[in-house]
Amino acid sequence: MNRARANAALFLGSVAAAYFLQLMPLPAALLPLKPYWLALVLTYWTLEAPEHVGLGRAFVLGLIGDVFAGELLGEQALRLCILCFILLRFRARLRFFPMWQQALAVLALLANDRVVLLMVRAVAGQAPPPASFWLAPLAGTLAWPWLFLLLDDLRARVRAHES
Repeated sequence: MNRARANAALFLGSVAAAYFLQLMPLPAALLPLKPYWLALVLTYWTLEAPEHVGLGRAFVLGLIGDVFAGELLGEQALRLCILCFILLRFRARLRFFPMWQQALAVLALLANDRVVLLMVRAVAGQAPPPASFWLAPLAGTLAWPWLFLLLDDLRARVRAHES
């Protein structure tokens, strides 16, 4: 398998894992701490290999996520498009930040995602969520360095295997 196919398989595998993690049941007490895994995975790929992620692909992956989660169709698609647009716009800077600054940038992106989610749900006529709604971006920020290192290691192994 050539490098492009191996990277594409790694991309698709990481997106599939993100869908499974998103659908993973948790106890009610831990549910507010569940990170937005698909956003974290797309953040990694947008920063490290933007050829795998564009706004169109983010939209389609968001639609698939909406179908899997049973949410309002287009909700995740809009959120992921906004996230990927911001990442593509500032990729040159974010990519070279130290890990702690990247984590803070991810926190800002995930908080922005929550604001967009609030706006979409307000337009849909849903009640405002509890204060624990804002814990997920913090959990995503804590998960970011580990996810980044895991995916970076897997990409390095693909490169080493092809050499």
